[in-house]
Amino acid sequence: MPTKEDNSEKEKSLDLFLKIGLDERTARNTIANNKVTTNLTAVIHEAGLTDGCSRSVGNLIYTVATKYPGNALPHRPTLLQYVVSSKVKTTAQLDAALSFLATTGNENLDLNKFEEACGVGVEVSTEDIKHAVNEVFEENKASILELRYRTNVGELLGHVRKRLPWADAKAVKQLVDAKLYELLGDKTAADNEKPSKKKKEKPAKVEDTAAPVATPEKAPEEDLNPYLIFPNPEENLKVHTEVPFSDGTILRCCNTKALLDKHLKVTGGKLLTRFPPEPNGYLHIGHAKAMFIDFGLAKDRDGGCYLRYDDTNPEAEKKEYIDHIEEIVQWMGWKPFK
Repeated sequence: MPTKEDNSEKEKSLDLFLKIGLDERTARNTIANNKVTTNLTAVIHEAGLTDGCSRSVGNLIYTVATKYPGNALPHRPTLLQYVVSSKVKTTAQLDAALSFLATTGNENLDLNKFEEACGVGVEVSTEDIKHAVNEVFEENKASILELRYRTNVGELLGHVRKRLPWADAKAVKQLVDAKLYELLGDKTAADNEKPSKKKKEKPAKVEDTAAPVATPEKAPEEDLNPYLIFPNPEENLKVHTEVPFSDGTILRCCNTKALLDKHLKVTGGKLLTRFPPEPNGYLHIGHAKAMFIDFGLAKDRDGGCYLRYDDTNPEAEKKEYIDHIEEIVQWMGWKPFK
């Protein structure tokens, strides 16, 4: 059972974390993790920020506390001074700095190479971003006009990042979205239609009298549309789980007609799914498959897919991961219902 002293220390840590701009939920989750609390407290004192700082600096300080490479601890005070003085002021710069320091390890730090590696002193104005966005759109104009709102925005953002690696990511996204609207205008009915599947042209038949040509088997319908294996909402009375018991009986779980009717009344018969990632890390290839099923099925049936975060392990959750997940979902071309 926690003692009064333990509670007092936690309150002190909470107050310290709130001073550097962490939101209350993140701060409370942090003090529940002793290792992160110890690291973050040490980093705040090391940076001389016990009296507080701006939220933007605080978020970078939090990243240093949770991601700093253990093989380069002698150089951590140097990095913190760059952060405090706003020489390193974006997530992209900090990620580059951490990568450089991980490679450097305990060896002597070459400040010139360090500053070059993480873009210290490089100022990217809104006009610079606008210019880069205009260039990217001009180069890809034909494709954008053809695909319209089916254009892969992630690729456009990638082209801008190659030109301006230290530009503010949110500013880039806003300007790309604005440029897309400027070029294409409001979405039309055709933009909201499902893309038609192009039929593959059959190769020309070649006469061969020497040997008969085997007729290829027709692909199963499920291969052409993998979502056919899922029932429509009104058909969801089928057994979905079987539980065998030791006495030989089997419990077959399924919806009752009354429960299903109640559900359909609430949803209006609409198919609803959810993509439920836990925001304690970055998305991986398995999440891409889950998105294909969750968002893809909803799109195929004119339904909707909720992006709803799982809350299994709140101690490990971070705003950084929440923002990352939302960005990647959009980059993959999916749009949450809510």
